[in-house]
Amino acid sequence: MGHTSLDKIIALQRNPANIRNLCILAHVDHGDQEYLLNLIDSPGHVDFSSEVSTAVRLCDGAIVVVDAVEGVCPQTQVVLRQAWLENIRPVLVINKIDRLIMELKLTSQEAYTHLQKILEQVNAVTGTLFTSKVLEERAEKEKIEERESGTLSGDQVYDWSAGLEEADDSHLYFSPDQGNVVFASAIDGWGFSIQQFAHIYSQRMGIKTEVLLKTLWGDFYLNAKAKKIMKGAQAKGKKPLFVQLVLDNIWSLYDAVVTRRDKEKVEKVVTSLGVKVMARDSRHSDPKVLLSAICSQWLPVSQAVLSMVCEKLPSPLDMTAERVEKLMSVGARRFDTLPQQTQELKRAFLQCSSSENVPVIIFVSKMFAVDTKALPQNRQRPLTQEEIAQRRELAKQRHADRMAADQRAAENHKELTHSGTPQEDSKPAEEETFIAFARVYSGVVKKGQRVFVLGPKYDPAQALNMLPEKYSASDCVPEVPHLSCCSMESIYLLMGRELEELEEVPAGNVLGVGGLEEYVLKSATLSTSPACPPFTPLNFEATAIVRVAIEPKHPSEMPKLVRGMRLLNQADPCAEVLIQETGEHVLVTAGEVHLQRCLDDLRDRFAKIEISASKPIIPFRETVIRPPKVDMVNEELGKQHKVAIIHQVSQPQSHINTLHVDPSGLVTLTTPNRLATVSVRAIPLPQEVTRLLEISSELIRTLEQVNMSLREGKNLDISLSTVEAITELKGQLESLLQGRKWRNTVERIWAFGPRRYGPNILLNSVEGYQRPSVWQCLSRGDKVGEAGAQATVLRDFDNSIVSGFQLATLSGPMCEEPLMGVCFSIERWDIQSSAASQKQDSMEKDSISNEAVVEIKVEGSSETTPQAGGIASGPSQARRRPDVSSADCYGPVSGQLIAAMKEACRHAFQAQPQRLMAAMYTCEIMATAEVLGRVYGVLGKREGRVLHEEMKEGTDMFIIKAVLPVAESFGFADEIRKRTSGLASPQLVFSHWEVISSDPYWVPTTEEEYLHFGEKADSANQALKYMNAVRRRKGLYVEEKIVEHAEKQRTLSKNK
Repeated sequence: MGHTSLDKIIALQRNPANIRNLCILAHVDHGDQEYLLNLIDSPGHVDFSSEVSTAVRLCDGAIVVVDAVEGVCPQTQVVLRQAWLENIRPVLVINKIDRLIMELKLTSQEAYTHLQKILEQVNAVTGTLFTSKVLEERAEKEKIEERESGTLSGDQVYDWSAGLEEADDSHLYFSPDQGNVVFASAIDGWGFSIQQFAHIYSQRMGIKTEVLLKTLWGDFYLNAKAKKIMKGAQAKGKKPLFVQLVLDNIWSLYDAVVTRRDKEKVEKVVTSLGVKVMARDSRHSDPKVLLSAICSQWLPVSQAVLSMVCEKLPSPLDMTAERVEKLMSVGARRFDTLPQQTQELKRAFLQCSSSENVPVIIFVSKMFAVDTKALPQNRQRPLTQEEIAQRRELAKQRHADRMAADQRAAENHKELTHSGTPQEDSKPAEEETFIAFARVYSGVVKKGQRVFVLGPKYDPAQALNMLPEKYSASDCVPEVPHLSCCSMESIYLLMGRELEELEEVPAGNVLGVGGLEEYVLKSATLSTSPACPPFTPLNFEATAIVRVAIEPKHPSEMPKLVRGMRLLNQADPCAEVLIQETGEHVLVTAGEVHLQRCLDDLRDRFAKIEISASKPIIPFRETVIRPPKVDMVNEELGKQHKVAIIHQVSQPQSHINTLHVDPSGLVTLTTPNRLATVSVRAIPLPQEVTRLLEISSELIRTLEQVNMSLREGKNLDISLSTVEAITELKGQLESLLQGRKWRNTVERIWAFGPRRYGPNILLNSVEGYQRPSVWQCLSRGDKVGEAGAQATVLRDFDNSIVSGFQLATLSGPMCEEPLMGVCFSIERWDIQSSAASQKQDSMEKDSISNEAVVEIKVEGSSETTPQAGGIASGPSQARRRPDVSSADCYGPVSGQLIAAMKEACRHAFQAQPQRLMAAMYTCEIMATAEVLGRVYGVLGKREGRVLHEEMKEGTDMFIIKAVLPVAESFGFADEIRKRTSGLASPQLVFSHWEVISSDPYWVPTTEEEYLHFGEKADSANQALKYMNAVRRRKGLYVEEKIVEHAEKQRTLSKNK
C-alpha cells in the first residue's frame, strides 16, 4: 500500500460501491478491485463520547476495538449503542492478545476460553438492543391490529417471547466464522481473521476452505487417525481446532522469540513461514523488534482489518430505507406526513447518485478549527534557486545592519531591530479558520456552489408554501423561518492533518467545507432543495454537567476571551458556553478531562490569553421529602417538631398579612392589590415518578409543542410512535401514582416544570375548574374544531399561574437551584372580576394578542364568549374604574399573580422537610487485590458508596462499581492513581440525582440530640456545607458565625 496520488483518489470517489466510510484516509488494493476508505478516528475516553456521535453519523460502518484483558467496558457499551441508534454495521477487533501471553501467562486453551467470554459479553450488549427493538416493533404491530379489529377480549394471554423466534438476528452478532472478528496485537504488528488460517490449512491439509471456515471456531477438534474434523472437543477433552491450528502457533512463536530467545527455533520458524528478517532485527537486544519483524510479514494486522472492512462493511449504496427515514423524521413528525417532494428525496438517498439533476444533500456533523497557514491555498510552495539566493543576500544584509546597530545608541538600536524583523501576528483574528466536517448523501458538491442551510427547526412544508416552484439557492432568499443561503467557498479532501483542495466531490464521500463558520454553529443540513428536511439531531451519550466560570487575568483582554469562547463553542460538539444573569462567562463540559482540554484549547488556540477559571460549579437540585418519623438519634418524633419547622420557616416573612401558612403545609397568598388569592401545597413525588419524568423530558417537550399548536388552532400531524409513547407515559404515571392521595392525579396535571418539561408537576385541585388536559392530543376527534372549542375553557390568567410555577421550580428557596420531584397542588384560586376587567382594559389599550386573548371566561359561569369584550356580566363600569386605578400602582394583575404564585410555591416548599439532591457519577474501577484497600479509602473519604465488587475471571483484577457525588469527584482519578501507584484507574459516567439524607437546616431540639451532638451541633453537616457553598458563590446571604470560639490566646496557652 504505497502513497496514493490525489488524481487516483478523485477517480475512486466517483465509484460509491467501492467506498467505505469508517476512519484517516487510505487507499487499498484488494484483489482486483481498488477501494477508498474514509477512516474517522474517535477518542475512547468516556468524556469524549460526543466525538463518537459526530463520527458515527457520517459513517456506514464502525470498527469496535475491545481490549483482550479488560473485555467489555462501560464505554464499549456506549459505542455499540451509538452505532445501533445510527443503524450502522459494526465489526470487531479484539486487540492486545499479547497481554494474555506475556502478562496473564495464560495457556492457549485458557486464552481461547477467555476470548469466547469476551465475544459473549459483546454479543450480549447487541442482543439486548436487538430484543428491545423487536419487542417495540411487535407491540406497535399488535396495537395497529387491535385498532383495526376492535378491542380484544380481556382474558388474552400476552406472550413476550413471541416475535423473537421469527426475527432473524444472525447477521447482528460477532462471530469469527462470519468474518466480522479480527484477533490482533497492534503493538506487535500482527492480526488475523480465521479466513486467513482457513486458506493456509486448506492447502496444507487438503480440507475444503468452506469446511475449515465453519469449524475453526467452535467446539470442533481434529481426529488425526481418521483425518476428520469431529464435534465435541470439550466433552472428549480434546484441543479445539482454533487452539491447535491457530493459537498454539502464536504461543510457540512468542515462547521461542521473547521468552526463551531460542535462535535455532527462531530460524526454523522464519524458514517455515517463508519470511525475510533483516540481520539488524535478529541481532537487536529487544526481542520484540524481531517478533514484530516476523509477525508483520506473516500476519500483517493492516491486511486482516482492511480485508474485513472491504468485505463485511456496507458501501454508501447499501444504505437502508429505515436509516433514511430515521434521518429525515425530525421530532414528532412522521415520515409519511412530510410533503410529497420531501418524500421523493428518499430515492436520491438510496441511489446515492452523482448525476447533475439530483439535489445535493450534505450533513455537517461538526466544525473543526485549523490553522489558516495549514490551508492548501496558504501553504508555502518550494522556493526556486533564485529566491533562495535573494533570501541569502537579504539575511546577510540584516546581519550587517544588526552588527552596526550594536554600536549605536540604545533607542536607535530598538528602532533598527524592530524595523529589521518581519512583522508577526498582524492579523490575529484570522489565525484559526473553521472547516465543516461533512458527508455528501446525494448529488455532486462543487466549489463555490450555493446551498440552503436548514436550521434544526426548519419545516419544509411551510417553506414550500412560501417559496415559488423550482426555487434555487442562487436566487434571493425571502423571509423563510430557519432557512438561509450560503456559498461553499472551498471544498477539501481530508488526508489526516493534511487538506487537499478539490473542485468537486460526488455522493457517498466525506469532505471538508470551508466558508461556513458564519452559517453553521455545530452541525447542520445543507441542500440545494428547499424540500429537504433537517436531519435528526445527533445522539450525545455524555451529559454536560461540569461547569466553570472563566475570566481573563487582565480585564482589558475580555473581548479576546469572548471571541475565544465563541470559537471553542463552535469547535467542540459537547461544550456549551453561557453568560449567566450575573455576567459570568460559564463553560459547561462533560467531565474533568474534557474540561481540562477545553481550558487548554482556550489558552493556547482560541483566546491565546492567560485565563483564570473558578472552581467547578457543581449543580444541585432541591426537593422535599415526607416528614421523617425518627430524629437524628433514631428516636421517634413528636408532633411538636413539625410545628417547630413551620414556625421556623414562616416567621421571617415581610408580607405576613398577605401570607397564611396552615399547620398541614397549605400556603395561602394574596396579591398586593387583594384581587387574587392562591392556595398551594407542596407534595413530594415518588422517586420512580421523578425518574420517569426525567428520562421522558424530550417526550414531554414534544407534548408541550403539540398542546401549544392545538391552543393556537393549528393542525399538527404527529407520528403514531409519538402518540403511543405519550400514551405509555400517561399509563406509567397512572400506575405509579396510586392511592387515595394521588386519585385522578394524572388527568389533573396542569403543567410540568421548569421550562415546561422538567421533573416537577403543577396539579389542578381547584374546585369547579375544568381546564383542558395536557393529554388532550390523545383524545382529540376533529383536530382543529375540538382544539378551538377546548381552548376557550381556559380561565383568565391561567398562563400567569403556569409562569409563576415555572419560575418557582427554576430556582428554589434553599440556594436558587432548580427543583426536582415536587408536586405543587393548587387547592384554591380566586380572582375578583375587576382583575379580569383590568386585563381587558390593558388588552384594549396595548392591543396585545396574549395566549388567552380569546379565552375570557365569566367567573362562576360556564358560558364562553369568542371576543375579548364579553365581560358584560361583570361589575358596572363605574365600580370598575377605581379598582383599576388602585391596581395600577402594583403593576398588571398578570404580573402580580405570577409573583404571588412563585412566592406561594416557595413557601409551600419551605413548609415541608427540605433536602438537597446531589448529582452522582457511576464509578467503575479496575484494580488488583493488593490495592483494593487504598481504593476503598479514597472512595470513603470522598463520600462514595460501593455498590458491588466482583473478580474478573481468569485474572487477578477486581471490578468495583460505586457511586460518587460529582461535587467530590474533582481530582479523584489523580488521587486514585497516586494512591495505587497507577494500578487502578476509574471511569466516571453521570448516572442520577440522589437525595442527601441530612437536613441542611437541622438544629438539635430534643434532649437526646443535645446529649449526642452537643449544644453547637458542629459536626460536619454535608448538606449545609454544599448549600452554603452555592449560596456564597451566588452572592446570597449565608448564615454563619465569623467568631466561633471567643477565648483569648493567653487563656488557651495557660490551659495547656
